[in-house]
Amino acid sequence: MNGENTTLPEDGAALQVAPEAAAATDTPPVDEKTGPGDGEKAQLDIPLEMPVLPVRDIVVFNYMILPLFVGRDKSVQAVDAALSGNRYILILTQKDEKVDEPGPDDLHVVGTVGMIMRMLKMPDGRLKVLVQGLTRARVTEFTSTDPFHLAKIEVLEERDVKEITLEQEAMMRAAREQSEKILSLRGIATADIMSVLNSVNEPGRLADLIASNLRMRVDEAQKILECEDPIERMHLVNNQLVKEVEVASMQAKIQNMAKEGMDKAQKDFFLREQMKAIRKELGEGEDEDDDMEVLRKALDKAGLPKEVKKEADKQLKRLTGMHPDSSEASVIRTYLDWMAELPWKKLSRDQLDIKEAKRILDEDHYDLDKVKERILEYLSVRKLNPGMKGPILCFVGPPGVGKTSLGRSIARALKRKFVRMSLGGMRDEAEIRGHRRTYIGSMPGRIVQSIKQAGTRNPVIMLDEIDKVGTDFRGDPSSALLEVLDPEQNFSFSDHYLNVPFDLSKVMFICTANILDTIPAALLDRMEIIRLPGYTEQEKVHIAKRFILPRQVQENGLKKTDMVLSDQVLSQIIRDYTREAGLRNLEREVGSVCRKLARRKAEGEKPPFRITAKALVKLLGQPRHLDEEHEKVLPPGVAVGLAWTPVGGEILHIEVATMPGKGKLHLTGKLGDVMKESAQAALSYARSRAKELGLDPDFTEKLDIHVHVPSGATPKDGPSAGVTLVTALISALTNTPVCHDVAMTGEITLRGRVLPVGGVKEKILAAVAAGMTRVIIPKRNEKDLEEIPKELRAKIVVQTVEHMDEIWPLACGRTKPEGAAS
Repeated sequence: MNGENTTLPEDGAALQVAPEAAAATDTPPVDEKTGPGDGEKAQLDIPLEMPVLPVRDIVVFNYMILPLFVGRDKSVQAVDAALSGNRYILILTQKDEKVDEPGPDDLHVVGTVGMIMRMLKMPDGRLKVLVQGLTRARVTEFTSTDPFHLAKIEVLEERDVKEITLEQEAMMRAAREQSEKILSLRGIATADIMSVLNSVNEPGRLADLIASNLRMRVDEAQKILECEDPIERMHLVNNQLVKEVEVASMQAKIQNMAKEGMDKAQKDFFLREQMKAIRKELGEGEDEDDDMEVLRKALDKAGLPKEVKKEADKQLKRLTGMHPDSSEASVIRTYLDWMAELPWKKLSRDQLDIKEAKRILDEDHYDLDKVKERILEYLSVRKLNPGMKGPILCFVGPPGVGKTSLGRSIARALKRKFVRMSLGGMRDEAEIRGHRRTYIGSMPGRIVQSIKQAGTRNPVIMLDEIDKVGTDFRGDPSSALLEVLDPEQNFSFSDHYLNVPFDLSKVMFICTANILDTIPAALLDRMEIIRLPGYTEQEKVHIAKRFILPRQVQENGLKKTDMVLSDQVLSQIIRDYTREAGLRNLEREVGSVCRKLARRKAEGEKPPFRITAKALVKLLGQPRHLDEEHEKVLPPGVAVGLAWTPVGGEILHIEVATMPGKGKLHLTGKLGDVMKESAQAALSYARSRAKELGLDPDFTEKLDIHVHVPSGATPKDGPSAGVTLVTALISALTNTPVCHDVAMTGEITLRGRVLPVGGVKEKILAAVAAGMTRVIIPKRNEKDLEEIPKELRAKIVVQTVEHMDEIWPLACGRTKPEGAAS
């Protein structure tokens, strides 16, 4: 054992009382030197100083008889010293079993006084000793550490239990029962051992006897040894027994499951071989696998292309020669099932009645004329040229504008199957292309799965949230989509699982996205972009009346005649409670109104319920969006800008303050890099035009300028705030206020040119919702005004500019600033 003091390896149960331990409960050891004893510790002549034997991986308890190997020099000399004296030795457990030469600090102070009953010298110089634990003892002082450890001790006498209570008796019985259960789970005969345990009536002695034979960690056993109260010691032993019962039960369960599995596999193999033999004797060997014949017929009916049929026949031939229970046979069988179930030749017949398709699209969606026109164009070309390839459309717009529902309407108009597939958060390329069959649990990609789900080769597949596809170490799904969304390549799309080409050219793919910035350029090039901007207030009122209100009335158990909701009240809900580009919050608010009316009806009130502006506050609470931030007169240094966000347009207040300083520019409001650069450009423009604006040419040497955009916790960035920054800056420097009802958007150059921006419709929608009467946009964005409905343009005046010099008169209503700030 390489100089270690350790117990001999034992085979057996977690709880097994050794014959020596059983004898120790009745009589003390008899030795030729010590003579017979009377079994009482009080009569044992235990000295108060004795040699110490450190042990590594065991805790010795009272009444425990066990063999030990002793190999370390100090330990051998300690045993020799004990044998030359009265044979008593103190056995202490090491705190860290890895320490080869333990000192006093490496040993627990509580151990067991043991008597050496037998000693045998091994050929390699080690000693094999048989020791019996007699009593607990605590080290009070180490008197020597060389040539061996010698310690003074204090004997820890066993506390007497005068009268055993019912609780203590129950604890002892539970310990015996748990011990018997462990023995039975281990398959060990219990009769002799239980007779020994039943003969012990002292709690402390029973606890020591059981603990000495339990499989525990050294620290847990040392904790029990150090416990002087016999009742508490019995409690600790019971806790260990409960743990051991759980472990033993689980081991027995695992062994039984493994045995049953092996027995079943052997039985199935034997029966299968018998069936083969019986069929062979009956002359039915040719039809022994009817399942194979069914699979073969399914493959024949699937209409597989020539190359695919060749691969399927090859795999079927391999499967026929394999054992049915082999893992490879299961993989091939699943593969052939996929090949047989895919719609290789099944096509749904398109609805090519253009007028009927237009009626369906108008029935499902209000407005969206451009989208409907594109779908009708597709149907018209399809009618004239049935062999055309499916288009790749991409609907881009804020959440809630109807992108996904529009895909369903297109499938309904075409009378094709519709399958929706969400790409949001997808990071594994195998989700698109599938896993190779060499992997356990491999499956085709979600494109092929969608084709199988649809049951036809020309469904409408909607790829939702294509702008939220991610990438990591598992691959780039957006790159895998390049083949799927290219009509020149997807006629022979290869899935890694199928490993044969599948024609996707007849599939109509429709993608949706909130923004285009995160879509790779190569992928974006394969799609036809159709923008769905937000709805105007009037459009929302029409949509609410035609679609949202009837649907919510029905879903909440009401009738059409149960509520009266005017257009004015709907407009109030839109203005005061939603203010979004889409319709989701509007549907939630209308649903909330319907639920409250449904409760009133269920409580006995009689409809119809008339919803007025006053009643709306009671139903939905106070308005969530107020116009209180719009002042009738803006202070100098404040201008209203327009911003585009993924959820629609927003107004943006930009504030500029000047103060005595040395020309520092402070930017706050969590601005992005683009807006920071726009602020720098605005300051440079103002300096370059100081004379024309009536400013002190050296104003940057006398003033610090602070630019702030409120709502500082919200990140802001984008190339559309340049003109607003310049206007606010000039307003602050000249002490001239800007008109409160004017909003503007556009980017500037250092020379003052106003550059075009995106999202014009969304921004004008936001301006109208915020109560603005005029909007200033770049001249080159004039073409975008065609997308704005006439009723929206009637509510606001749109003014176009090409140069910054044109903006100031429009923004403040004056041709020249009144005076510059000093």
